[in-house]
Amino acid sequence: MRYRYGRWGGGADPLAPPVDLRAAVDELGREIMEGASPNSALRELLRRGVDGTRGLDDLTSRLWQRRSAIQRRHRLDGTLNEVRQLLDKAVEAERRALFPDPSDDARFREAQLDALPPGTAAAVQELSSYDWRSQEAREAFEQIRDLLGRELLDQRFQGMKQALSNVDSEDVKRIQRMLRDLNSLLEAHAAGSPDTPRLFDDFMRKHGDFFPENPRTVDELIDALAARSAAAQRMMNSMTDEQRAELSALSQQAFGGIGSQLSTLDSLLQRLRPGEDWTSSARFRGQDPLGLGEGAQAMADLAELDALAEQLGQSYPGARLEDIDLEALERQLGESASVDARRLADLEKALRQQNILERAPDGSLRLTPKALRRLGETALRGVVDQLRSSQGSRETTSAGAAGELMGSTRPWQFGDTEPWDVPRTLRNAVLRSGSMSLDVVDLEVSETEHRTRAAVALCVDTSWSMVQDGRWVPMKRTALALHHLVRTRFRTDALQLVTFGRYAEAVDIGQLTALEGVWEQGTNLHHALLLAGRHIRRHPDAQPVVLVVTDGEPTAHLEPEGDAEFNYPPLPRTLTKTLNEVDALARLGATISVFKLGDDPRLAAFVDIVARRGGGRVVSPDEEGLGAAVVSDYLKSRRRRR
Repeated sequence: MRYRYGRWGGGADPLAPPVDLRAAVDELGREIMEGASPNSALRELLRRGVDGTRGLDDLTSRLWQRRSAIQRRHRLDGTLNEVRQLLDKAVEAERRALFPDPSDDARFREAQLDALPPGTAAAVQELSSYDWRSQEAREAFEQIRDLLGRELLDQRFQGMKQALSNVDSEDVKRIQRMLRDLNSLLEAHAAGSPDTPRLFDDFMRKHGDFFPENPRTVDELIDALAARSAAAQRMMNSMTDEQRAELSALSQQAFGGIGSQLSTLDSLLQRLRPGEDWTSSARFRGQDPLGLGEGAQAMADLAELDALAEQLGQSYPGARLEDIDLEALERQLGESASVDARRLADLEKALRQQNILERAPDGSLRLTPKALRRLGETALRGVVDQLRSSQGSRETTSAGAAGELMGSTRPWQFGDTEPWDVPRTLRNAVLRSGSMSLDVVDLEVSETEHRTRAAVALCVDTSWSMVQDGRWVPMKRTALALHHLVRTRFRTDALQLVTFGRYAEAVDIGQLTALEGVWEQGTNLHHALLLAGRHIRRHPDAQPVVLVVTDGEPTAHLEPEGDAEFNYPPLPRTLTKTLNEVDALARLGATISVFKLGDDPRLAAFVDIVARRGGGRVVSPDEEGLGAAVVSDYLKSRRRRR
């Protein structure tokens, strides 16, 4: 195979690394776990940007800065000022030519010049038929006609002023023919003439050099002309009444009488494209004067900046970053802005194409199982790091057996934690020494084992205090880590996630991840333990494990008819019903470990009772160590022992 290499022509860097989907998914997950919907989380990610790529907020801010700079820097009377300067130059040159002449004709001409009206347009019109004595004055006055003609054309046809830097009589005739043919073409199109395509082809063949945009159809031609004409009209709207009147009168003095043809063109374009913005205006308050063409371009830039801001805002239905006009963005903010927007669009597209986000039946976005696995992997990695550093939890109470007795014993070995078999230990001492003098060789331990399959119920508190005290995201991250561990390493285990606020509910990991914190009073641990018991009964062959994460004592319980009764401080009935469920789980062989968040002494007293009656333990982790504490307890509860 043969390859050819050339100079890079701009645009996206072909050697730039692809967007970091893993970091983007982690960021999305963090936003969603904090309570944002996937839609809003994606918008927030794109607004802020990712490493090395500026976000939509930054690009929008730069757009508004550029818009403000245009209005602060410029004013719109540039053409009027140029005409006035040329007029003053012509009159001054004429006065110098008349001054040495002692004739009455010279004095009469001076009187004519002295009687000129103060308005620029009126003075130009008054002098349109004046017979100039000074050649310099005549040339200056002719420059006014040329300037007005070029500015008026540049106002409607971008770049025309530069193309017509030197206007001769032949150029004027060509422009007149072009405007006449253009108005005829637009009139035929407005009337619905079937000859419009042929007329358009003939027009472009004759006058195509006036249109560097190279429109392919009459509609493309009209779109380009209407956008420029509307910008010119908005510029006129932005002027004072006096300035508008001056320019309107001066336009009749342009070379070749093109002012009237341009007025006809504007009327046709307004009729053909009424949806263009013909009525708005802008305030210019700077010191840099703009001519008619430059003013129209400034108004076009303002409109383009507004359209780009709307595209970057993504606030309209069905908005996609692919909608952003990258060429317009590059024109306004430079190549780097276009590259950033393209990378953000690629990121959004990749998140959808790589099965990170999907549409729910109701039309909203949600994380896919693939994305949830990625979040779980990240959460579990953080938990493993916590476990390696041995930080994050403090065991306060311990109860219950290390495992189920197998009925056999063995000699004790260094490091064994199984319970001693006291009768066999004493028997060994008597047989060895004939007395009750114990030696290390006499010790025997009971062999225990954990079942190879576990039924795990993770009950997490979703009351408002969890949100308020900053425990919402650590709770979700803990559930993700445990879920990922079970699904990847202990696939035979049955994990049930239970949330409990005023009521309890069994949820899947996607629901828990996207769960939003809402103001709701009640911590219904009673209902949560009921659901945990149902889960354990559905798996009678599995080792039952119940893990509870909470920051408050039970303040609600479930009545037989299904209503939740709430009261603070807790009613004795609430505590009794909750402890009854603890006892029911203990009878099923379940151990209940409670992960107590916060320092509420009433909660501490209650969970100690739960640990004693449920054969489990209480762990008091901080928020960052919660995941490590829960995963560690799960691993201990199912570890096989000899």
